[in-house]
Amino acid sequence: MKFREKLSKIVQKNNSMVCVGLDPDPQKMPVTNTFDFCKHIIDSTSDLVAAFKPNLAFFEAMGIEGLNELKKIMEYLQIQYPEILIIGDGKRGDIDSTSEKYAFAMFDYWGFDVVTVNAFAGFDGIEPFLKYEDKGVFVWCKSSNQSGVEIQDVDLLNNSGKFFHHLAKKCVEWDFNSNLGLVVGATFPEELKEVRLLAPNVPILLPGVGSQQGDLRLSINYGFNGNSDSMLISSSRSIIYASSDENSFGESARKACDNLRIQINDLLSVDMN
Repeated sequence: MKFREKLSKIVQKNNSMVCVGLDPDPQKMPVTNTFDFCKHIIDSTSDLVAAFKPNLAFFEAMGIEGLNELKKIMEYLQIQYPEILIIGDGKRGDIDSTSEKYAFAMFDYWGFDVVTVNAFAGFDGIEPFLKYEDKGVFVWCKSSNQSGVEIQDVDLLNNSGKFFHHLAKKCVEWDFNSNLGLVVGATFPEELKEVRLLAPNVPILLPGVGSQQGDLRLSINYGFNGNSDSMLISSSRSIIYASSDENSFGESARKACDNLRIQINDLLSVDMN
């Protein structure tokens, strides 16, 4: 099944555009075992989400043990919840020969349905990912952090817009397999509006609505294009660390996830009316 079809189906089935980020931090987890922590979050929210997004940095920071835990989590998700998208968040990208290995690792070894990539190397750097026609590729376009403006908002020559405008337009050109999307932070809703005008039909992965306090209402208003494969709205820390109680953190995560899902759907219903 192709990426956008799978995205559309799970959004409709679970009536949700929520993506839960799996960012296991030993200093914050209420239990010590990484797999048990992530499994509990997954089981508690699986009927409320469209995607889970393991953040590779958090697993890599734990060394080989963390990578072994990630492999177990991937196998668990693929067996127990095959309809839910798994997004490998690693912002991979390099020259073509290196990106070929990154793409193989992310799709063939780990088995992610979708990956996040950095397009700084241009088309050569992301083409190896795009060649996996059934997989999804989210290009990091406008990040949610404040200092991203130092690079992403630089004005181009000849008054042709900003760097992130140019990147959005190039991504539309590169989307020859209809498997490319854009990452745009909810902390910059006006810029999201500009990106959506330049790329009206691509899916958008929207981080920054939780702990970073992005503007959910404006982001939905500007980013939703009427299609079920339009957006994934990602939240990590505000869901997975909703409670530090080892006996109730799963229940608290479920409540936080459902609150976000309901809030999104309420805003969508207003927007569509």
